[in-house]
Amino acid sequence: MPRNPDVYSRMLGEKLEKFATSVYLINTGWSGGPYGVGKRIDIAVTRQIVHAALSGQLEDVNCVENRLFHLAVPEHCPGMPDTSILDPRNTWADKDAYDRLAAKLAGDFSAHFNKVYSSKRIDPLVQKECPGK
Repeated sequence: MPRNPDVYSRMLGEKLEKFATSVYLINTGWSGGPYGVGKRIDIAVTRQIVHAALSGQLEDVNCVENRLFHLAVPEHCPGMPDTSILDPRNTWADKDAYDRLAAKLAGDFSAHFNKVYSSKRIDPLVQKECPGK
């Protein structure tokens, strides 16, 4: 991409506002532990979450902020009897291991962002949304 991420994030934000669009980040990958310990999220669970997002059922669901990654995590998902999977920390038997790995991932992301974009005058509102900040 030839421009700084703040240009693209601003463009995306303008489109989201103009068209009153909701955006959902759905984990369809690994859960319950690191590779070799956890497992892929069941496709039926993924379908339930996608269906709830596309049908608007998640619009009025209460969310809890994940302060490390700056995400709003739904407390429940209509049609899912067990919604503990919505917060990945809940799927790990070793919560301390999850916390350590999540903090490392957010820190790595933040360090890379600083390395690549610190001299590019990124809007402070964009910078503060970087994981780990």
